[in-house]
Amino acid sequence: MSKLNKYRGVFPALYACYDDAGDISPERIHKLVQHFIDKGVKGLYVGGSSGECIYQTLDERKLVLEEVMKVAKGKMTIIAHIGAPNTRDSVMLAKHAKGCGVDALSSIPPIYFPLSDKSVEAYWTAMATATDLDFFIYNIPQLTNYNLSPTVYKNLLKLPQVVGVKNSSMAVLDIMTKKMMADKEVIVFNGPDEQYIGGRMMGADGGIGGTYGAMPELYLKLEEFYAAGEAKKAQELQMILNDFITELCSFSGHMYSVIKEVLKLRGVNIGTGRPPLLPVDPADMGKVKELNQKIEVAIKKYCS
Repeated sequence: MSKLNKYRGVFPALYACYDDAGDISPERIHKLVQHFIDKGVKGLYVGGSSGECIYQTLDERKLVLEEVMKVAKGKMTIIAHIGAPNTRDSVMLAKHAKGCGVDALSSIPPIYFPLSDKSVEAYWTAMATATDLDFFIYNIPQLTNYNLSPTVYKNLLKLPQVVGVKNSSMAVLDIMTKKMMADKEVIVFNGPDEQYIGGRMMGADGGIGGTYGAMPELYLKLEEFYAAGEAKKAQELQMILNDFITELCSFSGHMYSVIKEVLKLRGVNIGTGRPPLLPVDPADMGKVKELNQKIEVAIKKYCS
């Protein structure tokens, strides 16, 4: 059995958990992680976009991972995102994550300054070689303005720690390309939630997604349909999920603030988004409740 099998399947991206004052809440982190365990989730991606990492201090990011591992260690596969604006901080986060006992590391490319392939490769290499943990490149060009080049990808694959990619570019062909270019076994995660099934059909081994956590049961069922070869059911459920994603992005407030209100309605209060992410306008809460009801109906239909 491949040592990489633990990375296959549905990996929700963990949301930032704040108390009512907007500070990191260990108690709420514990409750959210346990919620996912209870729903049957086997792995989490911690400290990425959904975790609002760019709006947290380094100490906060370390605290989040420490609290996650208090509940998840030995029960879930944990991939820790360690990308930071500078290489030194990213390497420090890598070593801290190793000490916490995570399974793997991951990082976006450097942000803000346009950098050469050589600079980006050096950034990822420093993180990947800082420990002996598995490392996943995180390719998300629509937010970072850097698209993983074939040269950088092939060079990084020479490192034993680099075992795959979280690919969030919208072209599903990119997933197949990442598989075809590798001369060793790699794991490729589908990033865009709207194309989970498309990504799986093009060779993705699973997915890491920012909306999975609002309705993990439905994404687990989607993977189940795909694995069983039930294409029609998978397509039908993907279309329903895409409608839900559209609604999550249509209300006032940032999508993650909306998701947190949905989770609150489902019994898991993790606060709201940290500014500059806007909270949901009270005038839209009726619509959020209606969306939550639709999600609950879909869960009863497909998961009962």
